[in-house]
Amino acid sequence: MQHLKFLNLKTDIQNIALGGSTAQNKMVPDERKKSLLKTPVTKKTKKAAVLALFYPNSHGETCLALTLRAKYKGTHSAQVSLPGGKVEPSDKNLKETALRETFEEIGIEQHKIHVLREITNVYIPPSNFLVTPFIGVIDFHPKFIPNPEVDKLIEVPLKNILDEKLVLMDEKKTFYAENIKIPYYNFENHMVWGATAMIISEIKELLKRL
Repeated sequence: MQHLKFLNLKTDIQNIALGGSTAQNKMVPDERKKSLLKTPVTKKTKKAAVLALFYPNSHGETCLALTLRAKYKGTHSAQVSLPGGKVEPSDKNLKETALRETFEEIGIEQHKIHVLREITNVYIPPSNFLVTPFIGVIDFHPKFIPNPEVDKLIEVPLKNILDEKLVLMDEKKTFYAENIKIPYYNFENHMVWGATAMIISEIKELLKRL
C-alpha cells in the first residue's frame, strides 16, 4: 500500500472497533489461551508501552518498524519486538513511555510521530509486564538510529503483514512448555511470535476491516 493511501485511513483507524483478545489469540498456542483466561495481573505487575510505527519506505510503501533485540542475559534476548519499554517515573502517561522509548531505541523524535490510538493490552508472564501498545504514523522516510539495545532494524511492508501465507507454525521451547507448536509471522526471514505477534495480529485484523 502506498503510504499516502494509508495516511488517508487515519480517521478510520482511530474510530474502528478493536478486535481485542479474539484478534490477538490468532497468534497464541491453545495451551497459552487457557492461561490467559486467568492472567495474574496484580499491584506487582510492571507496566510497559510499545509503538507500532508505520512510515513510508524509499518507494513510498507503508512499512512497520520492528527491532531485533541485542543478545543479553534476559527473558527477551535476541527476539523481534516493537520499539518500547518499561514506564519510567518521569513519564506522564503510557503514550509518553512509548514515544520516549521509540526515540531512545530507533531515533525517531517524539514530536514527529502522530499517535493514532491505544490498542489492547498484552500480558507477558515470563517478565510480569502488562504492555500497552499504540499505533503511530509519520509521513516521511526516517533515518533510523538504533541504540545498543537494538541489533537490527527490520522494515516490514504492510502487504507482508496482511499476507496470510506468512503465518506459519513451528515448535519452540517456551516458559510454559518444553516443545510446543506456536504460530508466528515470517517477516524478512525473522520469526515474530509471542506478545509482538499478538499485537500485530490485532492491528492486522483492524486494517483488514477498513
